[in-house]
Amino acid sequence: MSRVAVAVVGGGPSGLAAAAALAPHVDGQVLVLEREPQTGGIPRHSDHLGYGIRDLKRFVSGPAYARRLTDMARDAGAVLETEAMVTGWAGERSLRVTSPRGVRTVTADAVVLATGARERPRPARLIPGDRPDGVYTTGQLQNLVHLHHRAVGERAVIVGAELVSWSAVLTLRDAGCATVAMVSAYPRAEAYAAFRAGGRLLMDGPVLTDSRVVGLHGKDRVHSVTVEHRSTGRRREIACDTVVFTGDWIPDHELARTGGLTIDPGTRGPMVDAGLRTSRTGVFAVGNLLHPVDTADGAALDGHHVAAAALSWLSSGTAPAKGARIRALAPLRWVVPQLVSTLGGTASRGDLLLWTDEYRRLPRLRAVQDGRVLATKRTSWPAAPGRIYRAPWSLVAGADPTAGDVTVALL
Repeated sequence: MSRVAVAVVGGGPSGLAAAAALAPHVDGQVLVLEREPQTGGIPRHSDHLGYGIRDLKRFVSGPAYARRLTDMARDAGAVLETEAMVTGWAGERSLRVTSPRGVRTVTADAVVLATGARERPRPARLIPGDRPDGVYTTGQLQNLVHLHHRAVGERAVIVGAELVSWSAVLTLRDAGCATVAMVSAYPRAEAYAAFRAGGRLLMDGPVLTDSRVVGLHGKDRVHSVTVEHRSTGRRREIACDTVVFTGDWIPDHELARTGGLTIDPGTRGPMVDAGLRTSRTGVFAVGNLLHPVDTADGAALDGHHVAAAALSWLSSGTAPAKGARIRALAPLRWVVPQLVSTLGGTASRGDLLLWTDEYRRLPRLRAVQDGRVLATKRTSWPAAPGRIYRAPWSLVAGADPTAGDVTVALL
């Protein structure tokens, strides 16, 4: 059994950033527990440019970004333990840890959960058909190509059109595999226009919107997929030997659930206030565990943000997150943070994060509490399905944390 000041569960961007921000200011050890052989998270095997813009103010590759965050955490004084799986709780802030070095309990004064999110594989998406080889998630594909330098096929269909989907296009191109189609259920591809425009130059086929894969065929190796247009019902067969399921993220929330943290039914991650406090005393949550799914640098900025609330807890023992609940009304699916806390504060980056099921070019939002309009705001950027929509935290900042629910709606 060991005792530390802060245990950070997860060594991806948000966990490493939290450790780097906390370690110089904590009286005691900041321990990062990472289940993989190396820290860095998803960027570690995403070998293309596009990382570090918002937090490092640099434009670097995924592996370089992972190394940089690892070095920053280690240089700040954090201890990074790899191949360490947190398998459960052994007390209020005590964690059961299994590693090649044995099984032990780590007790911490504060716990930061940074377990991230994962893509749903084909079985979770309930797509019928055969069970051949050549079917991957983006993470599996990138791990195979960039870490193990293995070949894939020659013709790929990508399911999804999020930012990570265009990352899959780059990885396939590096492996010598052509992307012959990208399939999105939404009326338009979800990623930002700049990524769509550049990404289409790297493709050898169309982006099929308002469509879905309804069949996957092949005995030993996949040889085709059936794609259905959602509005017309028209179907087409596309020959391919590789299928990549991208996006459709879900938080890695098992540890949060077994710890009894209040889980938001919309995000399926822990409910938090602006300081990223959860419902459990001294336990915080950051990054893509909170919502599927933000960019790596956005998750890292969450890690920096949580330091203030965690240090406050360590010095004064503030209570867990309580306050007025923020609820999103359809077509908004979820909102983060979910609480205007009695402890006050402003959300990370000053943003209220939302997910919408409808496209709005210049969206207007209104926040209401107990029949009182708190604020009405318009943003100059769109709200689009398939990616996080950021609204000003000032929309809800005037809420009474001891009063009723706050509702946020698109007008």
